[in-house]
Amino acid sequence: MPELDTDTTAPIPEEDPPWDAAIRLIAVTKHYPGPHGMVKAATDGIDLAVRPGEIFGLLGPNGAGKTTTIELLAGLRRPTSGTVLILGLDPAVKREEVRRQVAIQPQQAALFPQQTVAELLRVWASFYPAPETPEVIIGRIGLTDSRDVRVAKLSAGQRQRLLVGTALISHPQVLILDEPSTGLDPNARQELWSAIRGHRDGGGTVLLSTHSMAEAETLCDRVAVLHQGKVTACGAPRELIAHHAPEREVRFTVAIGTDLTALRAAEGVTRVESHDTADGTRVTVHTRDSDLVLRRLVGPLAATRIQLREAGLAAVFRHLTGVPFQSAAEAAPVDSDSEGATA
Repeated sequence: MPELDTDTTAPIPEEDPPWDAAIRLIAVTKHYPGPHGMVKAATDGIDLAVRPGEIFGLLGPNGAGKTTTIELLAGLRRPTSGTVLILGLDPAVKREEVRRQVAIQPQQAALFPQQTVAELLRVWASFYPAPETPEVIIGRIGLTDSRDVRVAKLSAGQRQRLLVGTALISHPQVLILDEPSTGLDPNARQELWSAIRGHRDGGGTVLLSTHSMAEAETLCDRVAVLHQGKVTACGAPRELIAHHAPEREVRFTVAIGTDLTALRAAEGVTRVESHDTADGTRVTVHTRDSDLVLRRLVGPLAATRIQLREAGLAAVFRHLTGVPFQSAAEAAPVDSDSEGATA
């Protein structure tokens, strides 16, 4: 566990949200020493307010500052500047009070390999005054068939779900998850998402970090898009998509040599891409008016294999940062200090 850093807190600004925030970060910056005396900012002036009873996502590529933010909320780090509050408490100062009400599941954690799933959860339940029963948690995380399997024999995805189960068993008011669906197959991911929604529907608050656009769009009530330690956008996924990436893609196939001039010149069409394949010319139209493209333009072209794809959070990220999400992940350095903290 990393040692706590020196703290410099800032006063809470007057622009507080009109509701009591379950999690509040105010102008939070975290610096780590870099090579040659340089300073690296893992977070750079983050402002966030998470409502009680919502699933809130921190979305960003590796190096965006997600894990550092979670470490700050866990009280493992103190900000270089700014204020961190969880349930109105400074997690670095009121650590015991926070632990009674907040559960955190890190990306990786050691579990007792020779205990079964049920045995491990019974041990975890014994740490809390009013825990959920292990059997309920086992069902919630989709490990009913593995309740008597030793941890050492679990798959990576099953271990990941068990980690989430150890966080859920304490009945936390706030649940914080760091990349919870890493290594899960589609069925296991759906079961995990169901458990997370169940915690929200029961009145709990969930904050999770993810680099999965699909997870953020499907699971989160609101997301903050992080890039290089800064919040570039915050809101409901559909609202962000509608505001920052309103275009849709219409894809179809036409005969090789088909004249696409009218399509390229059509109102509302921003870009047309095409390439020849063995089955014909595959065309992708970027447009703000997909109905117009489908009704008036695609039909006369004798198009086949027509597909309509909504813009997603990846398009939002590219619009806000000027780079594709994957390129940002490949280019981002891993933020670390002497204890090996990562972002």
